Amino acid sequence: MLTDAATLVAHPGWYAAQGGGPGWWIVFPILWFLLFATVVFLIARRARRGWGPGGPYRGSGPDPVAVLGERFARGEIDEAEYRTRLAVLRPEPPGR
Repeated sequence: MLTDAATLVAHPGWYAAQGGGPGWWIVFPILWFLLFATVVFLIARRARRGWGPGGPYRGSGPDPVAVLGERFARGEIDEAEYRTRLAVLRPEPPGR
């Protein structure tokens, strides 16, 4: 017993490896769990945001230019308003 006490005083970190306490064995399962949970979280987040064909953040609604064309075809807006809004949706490249 005196030898164990002397070993503990001289080398406190070694005593845990000899069965004197929980030591580091609990840390590694926790780290593996956190790694696994992080991977699952990132995959679920990527799936929710719609990363698939077409890239991230692709629009899920109708095309704005098509909606504008439909409104013009139904007569809801006149040609001047159609052209103005179309210019906003499709800006001219600079230098043209």
